[in-house]
Amino acid sequence: MKKTLLTLATVLLISINSFGQIMKPVTWSYAAKRINASEAIIYMKATIDKGWHLYSQFVKEGGPVKTTFTFNPAPGYSLIGKTTEPKPVTRHEPTFKMDVSFFEQSAIFQQKIKLKGKSTTVKGKVEFMVCNDTQCLPPDEVEFNVPVK
Repeated sequence: MKKTLLTLATVLLISINSFGQIMKPVTWSYAAKRINASEAIIYMKATIDKGWHLYSQFVKEGGPVKTTFTFNPAPGYSLIGKTTEPKPVTRHEPTFKMDVSFFEQSAIFQQKIKLKGKSTTVKGKVEFMVCNDTQCLPPDEVEFNVPVK
């Protein structure tokens, strides 16, 4: 009897877990490249699942949540300019009743930094929102940690 209950409980937990999967249609990867002795570029790559899109940093008010990078202040570096992005796709989205800019498949964002020493670690977070043709997921936030050597 105990064995049957244990088996039933295990099957039930596996079933519940499979229905409770959280969708993560975007994965992020990070890298840094020195461009000279005192400057580097931080690369933040979004790999986007087929059928989904990630919104640009430059979405107007009233639309979806735009992609936003926040860099933690640190003594080892300072930001040079703003985070850049590749050219997005722009089209009218009836859901938002406006033209919106977004990325499909992948996008590489770049942030130039001024180094104040030999090496540092750039930490921060990215907030973003993704949609497909039938649904939008709630905004998500991912922390990053990029060593610069």
